[in-house]
Amino acid sequence: MADGSTQRKGVLGSAAAGAIAQRVTHLLRAAFEQPTQLSPEESRALGTRLRDKLPPAALAQWPPAGTTRPDPLDLLRDQDASRVSELVPIRYERMAADPFAYYRGCALPMAGDLACLPTTSLRVQASGDAHLANFGIFATPERHLAFDLNDFDETARGPWEWDLKRLAASVEVCARMLGLSGGKAEKAVLACVGGYHQAMRQFAEMGNLEVWYAEADEEHVEELVEEHGDKSTRKAFAKDFDKAEKRNNARAVAKFTEVSDNGLRFVSDPPLIVPLRDIEAQSPQGDAAAALADRLAHDASLTREDASAKLIRLILRGYRKSLPESRRALLDSYHGVDIARKVVGVGSVGLRTWICVFEGAGPADALVLQIKEAEESVLERYVGRSGYAEHGQRVVEGQRAIQVASDAFLGWTRLPADDGRLHDYYVRQLWDGKGAPDLTKIDAHRLAHLSALCGWTLARAHARTGNRFAIAAYLGQDDKADEALRTFATRYADQTERDYEALLAARRAGRLC
Repeated sequence: MADGSTQRKGVLGSAAAGAIAQRVTHLLRAAFEQPTQLSPEESRALGTRLRDKLPPAALAQWPPAGTTRPDPLDLLRDQDASRVSELVPIRYERMAADPFAYYRGCALPMAGDLACLPTTSLRVQASGDAHLANFGIFATPERHLAFDLNDFDETARGPWEWDLKRLAASVEVCARMLGLSGGKAEKAVLACVGGYHQAMRQFAEMGNLEVWYAEADEEHVEELVEEHGDKSTRKAFAKDFDKAEKRNNARAVAKFTEVSDNGLRFVSDPPLIVPLRDIEAQSPQGDAAAALADRLAHDASLTREDASAKLIRLILRGYRKSLPESRRALLDSYHGVDIARKVVGVGSVGLRTWICVFEGAGPADALVLQIKEAEESVLERYVGRSGYAEHGQRVVEGQRAIQVASDAFLGWTRLPADDGRLHDYYVRQLWDGKGAPDLTKIDAHRLAHLSALCGWTLARAHARTGNRFAIAAYLGQDDKADEALRTFATRYADQTERDYEALLAARRAGRLC
């Protein structure tokens, strides 16, 4: 009996061991095997099949067929619930300036609109808010200037068409704001989508590293303008790069701070810039900044300056861990001296945003960082969660994927707020060679060249993060997709003007702040 029992145990043990070995083999294979990838030829065939399934002419569709459209104002009000209530009226005041300002703030309503339309199913790391004003000039860590996307709050994996449609419609809305004729607006939109189309075809002929390193630096922009622009356009772009080079940390320090007995301190300009020391501890609006400051300064022995120092240390505690070791050492060579709440952007107004000033070797060696709240991307409501535990990390990783070179201080963190929750933030330099054309003053020729440059830049971002061969094959050799996107831009600009008028009516009636 003993021998039989031992034998049965041996058999069971062998079976269990075999199952475990098989499971380990499966896990190892899953860990080391490359995910299935289509070859360039297979990708092009996929793009061609998608073109048959969803003809490019379908990209012109608006409004959606058989779908009740959510009220854009209801969607905007949904966003207000999580924002600093006393700042929400500033958001609507800025959006009410003109239809283009409204368009800048309506990323969520447009994402909902686009989700009602058919797509090719090809996904990229999408900007989520690719309008004209979210492209510009910035300084790379190598200290040269480049033109690229410069706003990533809404980035997520999503359909490539959504980005291109938002960009194309923004060109049309901007052209109308400038008072340009229909023909000139059409030319600018076609320059945008044509620039994207042509660039994607070129990227589909390049190797992976060529695409990864492609960038619109100052030399590339000059070549583009030399090829297509006139003398005034060349001078205007040169002026933009010159202004961006001067808009750096030193300029930010000079604009926003002053030297006091305690060193550098932010100058108060309420409600747009409010130093923490000026925020009342008990805020009737339940402001998160006030609650946090009160929590830090509850001890009578603490001054408001002590609360600022504690808040800066709280920010740095999590943020520092998100940086590479070399950047941590650089950050550690500075010490924080003041912090303020700042209102930024149009659609972003009401998000909790801080600016911190740091000193290095002295007041003349200063660094200004922006700490901006990151909420769920407007795309995630329609394409699913990003997979990142923190939205600050989603923004940062998306930016690193899309941009050719990102800020040396780019990172993320989490901070507590008065609602008892941790809020996600991302961190970057406030100004680092940042600049952009003034969209209220450019002429028709320059708008067309800027639109083409933005189209090229968006295609580069999509080519880096998506199937460029399939997208290029879908767009094809003809201009059917370009014409369809031009039609969509015109139709959606009409929709934007109607929505803008509804915003103004709601404000007049007191239904909106």
